[in-house]
Amino acid sequence: MRIFLAFVWALFFGQGLLFAQSQTKGNGAATPAQAELTNLLDAKIKGEWEAIRNKDQKAYAEFLTDDFIGVEADREGERYKWKVLSELPVSAVTDYTLSFLKVTPLCADAAFVRYEVFIKFPPKSVVKFEKLLVGEVWVKREGAWKSMHYQETKVK
Repeated sequence: MRIFLAFVWALFFGQGLLFAQSQTKGNGAATPAQAELTNLLDAKIKGEWEAIRNKDQKAYAEFLTDDFIGVEADREGERYKWKVLSELPVSAVTDYTLSFLKVTPLCADAAFVRYEVFIKFPPKSVVKFEKLLVGEVWVKREGAWKSMHYQETKVK
């Protein structure tokens, strides 16, 4: 069974690499399609963080697939969509800054996105700010791009 799963993963990953390579020109520059996808996902990620900052559960839910899983750097394990949404009203995020966004297409309907986020918390918080490296898998479902997996890592 492990061999079969490894084979399936290798097949999927290999196709993703071939697709990603076909999306760049020979000189490594992004194609217009890749630039368009980067702009689209950049706007979606900014929308996600605005919803988090504003504690807007409805808006945030629109960015997540029903089978969404998030892994935050707080060592509390994975969180499903319902859990992430239930925690949002008590979020202490007061502001954020996004940078270093990089989109890697995996196939026509999936992309891996990585970026850095600098989060600010209320002045009276024990922790005033946090810098995170984030990796997200975005998928296109029923014509809409949504986050399927989110993983963050704290950095100094």
